[in-house]
Amino acid sequence: MMGINQWEQAEPGVKRKIHSPGNEVMMMEVVFEEGAEGSSHSHPHEQLTYCLEGKLAFQIDGKEVLLEQGQSVHIPSNAVHGVKALMPSRLLDVFTPLREDLLN
Repeated sequence: MMGINQWEQAEPGVKRKIHSPGNEVMMMEVVFEEGAEGSSHSHPHEQLTYCLEGKLAFQIDGKEVLLEQGQSVHIPSNAVHGVKALMPSRLLDVFTPLREDLLN
């Protein structure tokens, strides 16, 4: 699979690395420069996000959720969500089922 275990630019100030997936679950590490944004989107996959370092402001279905190092958030299937890094930050995202849109 192309791009697995390699860093790639996702958006301005945002880079990601998709880790080797399992059969039904996958992880992705995401690094943000301060002020960088992950644009609002939705997907049918359930997502858990763990903050490895930094502080971010998530918008999840119109509600703001602040996430700091050591905290996690659940993003339900089809929830519209986006994020802004309030300082340099690093996340670990877990998805189920596999995000075929990112793997292909």
